[in-house]
This record gives sequence, C-alpha cells and structure tokens, in this order.
Amino acid sequence: MPDSLERLADWQIYPDHPTLGEGGTPLVHMEELAAEIGVRDLFVKNEGANPTGSHKDRMSRFVVQRALDAGATTVAAASSGNAGASLAAYAAHVGLACVIVTTPDMNPNWRRAIEVHGATLMSAETPELRWHAMAARVKTGQWYPATNFVLPAVGSNPFGVDGLRSIALEIFRDLGARCTDIVVPTARADLLWAIARGYCDLRRAGFLVDPPRVHAVEPFGRLSKVLAGEDYRGSFAGRTALVSIGGSTVTYQAIDAIAACGGRAVVTGDNEVREDQDRLARCGLYLELSSAAALAGARKLVAEGAMSADAVVVLVGTSSGLCESHTYAEPIAAIS
Repeated sequence: MPDSLERLADWQIYPDHPTLGEGGTPLVHMEELAAEIGVRDLFVKNEGANPTGSHKDRMSRFVVQRALDAGATTVAAASSGNAGASLAAYAAHVGLACVIVTTPDMNPNWRRAIEVHGATLMSAETPELRWHAMAARVKTGQWYPATNFVLPAVGSNPFGVDGLRSIALEIFRDLGARCTDIVVPTARADLLWAIARGYCDLRRAGFLVDPPRVHAVEPFGRLSKVLAGEDYRGSFAGRTALVSIGGSTVTYQAIDAIAACGGRAVVTGDNEVREDQDRLARCGLYLELSSAAALAGARKLVAEGAMSADAVVVLVGTSSGLCESHTYAEPIAAIS
C-alpha cells in the first residue's frame, strides 16, 4: 500500500485508466445547513460534477479498463439510469460495445444519454428480471458485466467498486481526521462499502486511528431490518420515488461496511427528501432526489443522537438533479 497521498491513483487497482476527467469533485462547505441541523460542520461531496453527472463515472473507468484487459468486446449493465449513462459514455470512449438492460419506465433523460453514446437499450419488466437477462449472456461470455446479475445480490463489478474508494481518499485529503461522519444514499451498497473500505485502508496505512462513521440512508427498511436480525438474503419490498436507491435486495457488503466503520442505517420518507432537495437547491446545489436523501438522513441521525453537536459531517451527493425529468401543469410566465 502506498505511504503517500500525493498521487491518489497509486491507491487503486488501475493507476492508469481511461478517463473523461472524473474524480476530484468539490467538497462544498454548507455552514448554514450545519447550524440548521445542529452539527459543527457540514460538507457535500458533489459527485454531480463528474462528466456524466454521477459517482458512477468512478466505477465505469475501471470496468471498461478491465473489460479491455479481459479481451471483452461488449460491456453490459442492469441500470435505471445513472450507471447506464456512465457506462455508455466510457464504453464509447474506449471503443467497446455497450448494452444497458433497464425497465419500461426509464427516465427519458437517461434514455437519451445512453442512446446518444451508441449503446443498445433492452427492457425487462422488473429489476430482478434484468439480472436474469444479463446472467445468460455473461455466463456465455457475450457480455462483460458492470453490475450485479445474480440473486442473492452481491453488488457491482468489484473492479468498478474499487474505483469508488477514491471518494474516501479525496475526503481524507481535504479534511484529514476531522471528518466524524459520512452519510451515503444506499441501495446495494457499492458506494457505502467502497468508502468504508477506503478509510480502513487509510487506517491500515497509518494515516488515522479511527475512521469516520459511515452511515447508510435508505428509502424503506432493508438494511435496517437486516441489522435488526432479518436474513440479508431475503426480499424487502417497498415503493419510493427515490429510484436510484430503490430495489428490494440487501448485499453482504452493506453489512460489512456498517460493521467496519460503526455506522447506522436510517430510513427517510419521500416527502422529507423532497423538502431537503429543495433546501439544498436554495443553498446552490441541485441534487437528484435520491442524493438529497443524505441530508434527510443526517437530520434523522442527529435527532436520534447518532451524530453529536461536535460532528463534522460529509454528505455524499451522488448525482446531479439535472438527470431528473419533470412535467409541469403551468406554463412559464411570459414577460409583459
């Protein structure tokens, strides 16, 4: 393991890789929100500043590099949007074919972002059926997988997940040991696990004694139920507008991440997240609804006593609000 943070790429599995300029995203100090929720300092790691608007770019750069190393010609992902748009862009960048397996209700903004890069879209009726469609082609070697394709779910391609560890390294580079808590919107916990792993690596290298607590925010009880004793291999159904962190599965890596960094899992409702999406926008950051769950989760952690008034908190803003599509009943007012 490197003994310096001078070149963060040396900490990762591919120090040299295809790039569109991802990483090095802003860590935005939100003093007003810190006072509002009752913590010493609050920052947002704005992953919406990545080339395709989300943290998924940190994964895609390594997935396509691994696919090239393995001699693959086609990469594939099961995605509701962000991951598909990102993989399509990076596959186009290196000349790989790309297939995204989605569901019929895909956001048209994401559909356009995927197809404009030359990727092929295929539809399955449910998220789970996407994995079945991928599995058959992955096992025959037709597609190289970027995302999960099995049940029980195990998370995304491990080479891709390693790319997310750079978020922890960047936060530590900017804040050192000051950071006490990191709040992460979570579905199958690729990001949660990668950040926890990044901090554990920093501890093993002697850069810090205690890593920050890494907390998961979910739109309905999944990981929180598992931590209360339910079998993580079960199905946890729920309905939510937070599509990027929806889904009915829990992975073992989620449990491992919480255990490694002493975090918690909290559930936030759609309405409170919508309010915090607006609140963040009034502070200058327009994040995707699922990303805004980090602020709602932080509020709940403070209310439950899991974060103190002395906490220095980082919210991971996973993607830009510009990814979302909306319909409006009223026309834009004309200038008189």
